[in-house]
Amino acid sequence: MAVNLSVPDPKDLHPVAGVKLGIAMAGVRKANRRDLTVVTLDEGSQVAGVFTRNRFCAAPVQLCRQHLGTNVGPRAILINTGNANAGTGEDGLVRAFSTCVALARHLEISPEQVLPFSTGVIMETLPNDRIEAGLPAALADLKADNWAAAAEAIMTTDTLPKAVSRRVEVGGKTVTITGISKGAGMIRPNMATMLGFVATDAVIAPALMQSLVREAADSSFNRISIDGDTSTNDSFLLIATSQAGHDPVTRLDTADGSALRDALIDVSQRLAQAIVRDGEGATKFITVRVDGGKSEAECRQVAYAIAHSPLVKTAFFASDPNLGRILAAVGYAGIDDLDQTGIDLFLDDVHVATEGGRHPGYREEDGQRVMKQSEITVRVDLNRGSMSTTVWTCDLSVDYVKINADYRS
Repeated sequence: MAVNLSVPDPKDLHPVAGVKLGIAMAGVRKANRRDLTVVTLDEGSQVAGVFTRNRFCAAPVQLCRQHLGTNVGPRAILINTGNANAGTGEDGLVRAFSTCVALARHLEISPEQVLPFSTGVIMETLPNDRIEAGLPAALADLKADNWAAAAEAIMTTDTLPKAVSRRVEVGGKTVTITGISKGAGMIRPNMATMLGFVATDAVIAPALMQSLVREAADSSFNRISIDGDTSTNDSFLLIATSQAGHDPVTRLDTADGSALRDALIDVSQRLAQAIVRDGEGATKFITVRVDGGKSEAECRQVAYAIAHSPLVKTAFFASDPNLGRILAAVGYAGIDDLDQTGIDLFLDDVHVATEGGRHPGYREEDGQRVMKQSEITVRVDLNRGSMSTTVWTCDLSVDYVKINADYRS
């Protein structure tokens, strides 16, 4: 059951000029479920992406990187769920490319203009014949307002679809940003299996696209952890169709550039947080904030150590204020010169630890009161500098084990 997350209202998801989405039932893994999504992009659209750092990356990730590296502009995105096409060797690459060829023929574009994505079970042969047979139905379903259906069609173990939309003023014009994501397990930073797609009609200078998608990912999808596993298929795309009608954004240190960047990061963060809220078996949404570091990097080390810890996460599931587990995670985070007597630990407004030990005013019933909440903030002050960072995680429940034990059945 997702933590304070609801199904997005299709009326709240604004169409993005230049983008259409179509959904079909291809029977990739199970019959009678929407598992195939085609996204078409008008000519002149730009796409930039970041991908998993798992060295055992999936065939579609490899192909997508190659296709983005060509000089032809992407015109279509092809997404299947139910089969990750990872751990499938050369055969997986051949099958993934064949789906690109098939869609390209329908759209009269080149195969390199198709970006493929897969999510689902690893090390199983991609049923590319089923995907190719499902393309006509997906193309017949193409609509600009199909974001909600697409968010549902890319789900695997997700319990709810994830979609966010907002509008912002840029250059005197209204710019639309709409995105979808999927993910509930096998999630951790380094491209936290997850997929994310954010589209905007903003006019963005080509030189800014890669830095924008990287910054958006580093501020959102690379700050979440559910179980500490980095997937083989993680991918995040930023699409800009250039149809909003304003002058191109060529710098981010201007009012227009800052407004656009902030809006893109906001949409990405809300999508990333939705993944954590829908974490497999999650009952708590936990914000981990680390202040007072010498660098942002060491703050991240501490935050991730807490967010990844099974002992910390199971304590939150049990609402058990066994908070020494958090201090232990801070201690093994890898900061060799960390002075434990300088650490302050807070649960929401409760001051738990100071000067290397229990705060004199801390009472266990106060800690338990916070631990019983569905949303909790853990704050650690290292008191050794001025830098800070925030990551988001969830608890680890009995249902997480059950979901993953039954995943292939």
